Amino acid sequence: MNTYLVLKWLHIISSVLMVGTGLGSAFYMFFANRSASVPAQAVVSRLVVRADWWFTTPTVILQPATGLALAHMAGWPLSTPWLAVSLLLFAFAGVCWLPVVWLQIRMAAMAGQAHRDAVPLPPRYARYQRYWELLGYPAFVAMVVVFWLMVNKPQLSF
Repeated sequence: MNTYLVLKWLHIISSVLMVGTGLGSAFYMFFANRSASVPAQAVVSRLVVRADWWFTTPTVILQPATGLALAHMAGWPLSTPWLAVSLLLFAFAGVCWLPVVWLQIRMAAMAGQAHRDAVPLPPRYARYQRYWELLGYPAFVAMVVVFWLMVNKPQLSF
């Protein structure tokens, strides 16, 4: 197998892991938060943080590394419109994701403490949950568009 195909395989697998982990984590966190069950929120938020460290973080590093290498090997300049838009959307999703990670860590700590102390979650948890969702939606949409651009490579013009 040649280098290009190995990089392409790594790029595709890492994109699936990145978006799949994000979507799965968001699904469970969204519904655990709606359950109003502090034990469920404590477990799920702790596992969501773990999934981000184990899966999302490495793929966020691997994605641009393999993508840029593939573009270089294929002879696509970074100014190629579909590629430039993909990179901008990936960066936008990253700008949304960084505060989400911080929020998830804080939410997991609050939920864990509330569960250990057998008390309700503090009001700050609900505020963080809203911010978490408001940042997650546009990041997910951006990544869906990136997938579409990667697959279709449309002729865009600016």
